[in-house]
Amino acid sequence: MLKRKSLSIAALFLVTVSMTAGCAKQDVVKKDEGFVPAPASRRADQSKSDLTPSNQSSTTPVSQVTTPLPDPAQEAQKTTSNAQLQSALQKIYFDFDSADLSESARGTLTNNNAALIKGSSAKIRIEGNCDQNGSAEYNLALGERRAKSAQQYLIALGVKPERLTTVSYGKEKPAVQGSDEAARSKNRRDEFVVVN
Repeated sequence: MLKRKSLSIAALFLVTVSMTAGCAKQDVVKKDEGFVPAPASRRADQSKSDLTPSNQSSTTPVSQVTTPLPDPAQEAQKTTSNAQLQSALQKIYFDFDSADLSESARGTLTNNNAALIKGSSAKIRIEGNCDQNGSAEYNLALGERRAKSAQQYLIALGVKPERLTTVSYGKEKPAVQGSDEAARSKNRRDEFVVVN
């Protein structure tokens, strides 16, 4: 009787170990293979199929993840719309050492606003620029104030804030080379760039 109990316990122990070893098996998948985990029931079926001859095919299809391709017509229309918007957006100019909007700049921003609300949802980057006078740090700060002035004015006109971002290039991107006042006045500006 004791011998039979010992054999039963030993058999139970072996069954438990073999089941645990079978459960610990993990599939190894390379990172770049686009692996989509199968449901648990499929994994159990697959474990059984590992024991069958290799000439038998699986009846469960492998699911593939597909990314829909963009519609070329929509992409072309968006590109055309963005190009038209970009050509409609005009630069504004500032007085020396100022981020205040002149009457001329406000008129240009009003026209830019009309172009922005004509059914487009494109995002715009406002780029603040300065002439070469002053230090790089000072001009970066001044360029940022100029871009923010235009941004706040456009928001007041009704452009959604999430459509507008600002950046300052300070004196790093002159529109015109030269040190006379005519060249410097063309460099004290905000530009409006369609980013998507």
